[in-house]
Amino acid sequence: MTGEDSSERKMQFLYTLRSKGVTDARVLDAMERIDRGVFIRGHFAPRAYEDMPLPIACGQTISQPSVVALMTQALNVQPRDKVLEVGTGSGYQAAILSRLARRVYTVERHRRLVNEAQKRFEALGLTNVTALAADGSFGLPEQAPFDRILVTAAAEDPPGPLLAQLRVGGIMIVPVGQSDTVQRLIKVTRGETGFDYDELREVRFVPLVEGLGND
Repeated sequence: MTGEDSSERKMQFLYTLRSKGVTDARVLDAMERIDRGVFIRGHFAPRAYEDMPLPIACGQTISQPSVVALMTQALNVQPRDKVLEVGTGSGYQAAILSRLARRVYTVERHRRLVNEAQKRFEALGLTNVTALAADGSFGLPEQAPFDRILVTAAAEDPPGPLLAQLRVGGIMIVPVGQSDTVQRLIKVTRGETGFDYDELREVRFVPLVEGLGND
């Protein structure tokens, strides 16, 4: 692919994000700087720059770029924030977050995905993101509280342990709903006396599963 082709592809990629409602300049910059092609290999590699979810190893998916960008935009990550991502997958979402936050922890139940994601982070020179094999439904209590939490798998309700690990003033973005129906993307903001819930949009994610994967 020539430099001209690459530049045109990148312009089209960013145009698609803007057309879907992504307006935050920092998010757009992060999406431009992190090459989605790094996170997709094999048969689906030619489709890396299309706005569609794609299958990855362990029966998981890499979300479509517009959903990644919109979730990131809703999370409103600040430069000093410590962020927890639940559901590393390919590592693409965590890489985007790493361009916006001071520190990113991402947990994944499939150890194979953790190892592959960590190699990608190292190859990209992302030194502020750490991938761990763990049951994401319990969060990461040893690093809590978090300024921001992003969940990339659907739960029936926002998980209690994750709510408890969100600092006052913090924000969590989580898909909520049964795995076989349309889910709702929820923004949870922790206040001094409780939690506020805002419904953002319909989405479809793999379910949040307890325990570690058998790989």
